[in-house]
Amino acid sequence: MNGTATKKIKVVSKARRKRREWFIGFAFALPVILGVLIFTFYPAVQSFFYSFTDYDFFNGDDLNFVGFDNYVYMFTVDPEIGKVFGNTLLYAVLSVPFGLIIGYLLALVANFKVKGVSIYRTLFYLPVIIPSVASGLLFLDILGGDSFGIINHLLGLIGIKHNLSFFSSEYTALASLIFMGSWSAGGSMIIWLSAFKNISPELYEAAKIDGASSFKRLIKITIPMSTPMIFYNLVTGMIGALQITSTLIIGGTEGRGVEDSLYFVSIKIYNEAFGGGFNMAYASAISWVLFAIIGFFTLLTFKSSKWVFYGE
Repeated sequence: MNGTATKKIKVVSKARRKRREWFIGFAFALPVILGVLIFTFYPAVQSFFYSFTDYDFFNGDDLNFVGFDNYVYMFTVDPEIGKVFGNTLLYAVLSVPFGLIIGYLLALVANFKVKGVSIYRTLFYLPVIIPSVASGLLFLDILGGDSFGIINHLLGLIGIKHNLSFFSSEYTALASLIFMGSWSAGGSMIIWLSAFKNISPELYEAAKIDGASSFKRLIKITIPMSTPMIFYNLVTGMIGALQITSTLIIGGTEGRGVEDSLYFVSIKIYNEAFGGGFNMAYASAISWVLFAIIGFFTLLTFKSSKWVFYGE
């Protein structure tokens, strides 16, 4: 009897200890859970509901259910919607590969075992810690499309009087924005470096013994072994590119750019919600279409990820 009672007491004590551990863990996670529910989940559900209404900021009391009217208007009436989605997709298609390549090349350079390499890594990473607003204002000064821009001013000093247009022309604004994005490539460089450090040195030693050149080692070992990180940067870069909002700083009036050359979906959402019309319902509808597009491309990327190598 004593043995049975002792065993029951141990089982009860173990169960209490597990419940207490669960409660402590839940208490630590509760602030994050509440933050996600209050500031992410609830606004998302609310915006989904608003997208089927005629809600606006100044007429919130007279909210009426209008069904798919906002979505129908978006794809059949709104003259700007084709432009903003076209600009956004074009920017993503051009900027994501460019950013991946620049970050990868920086990581390859920063991975060399040379004296002072830590200084190079720090210099490459420093632009990442500069706030986006400050970076935007900085590039407005650097790429000013007149004699007051730093680059054009320097060209004028050496006798080149032709001013490069940069953000002041619809034909060069997008390319200038993509170039501006390369400023923060040091952020992905750190992730690439972590991938390089996980590659076994024995693979390189074996390749050297077999007479493989540096370029062949890059093609046959470094790139295949870092494909999981390429995949990660591809997905996160694509999601970030489709939600770009930096043109609110450098895009002029309402962040559109010259001839709407920098008018992206997120800027359209901002302008509809806060740019004067305060049409929260229509902005919510555009947001959910953008969400569906991002979800589609993310799913497509995962479905076509057979090229990613996860082996040892």
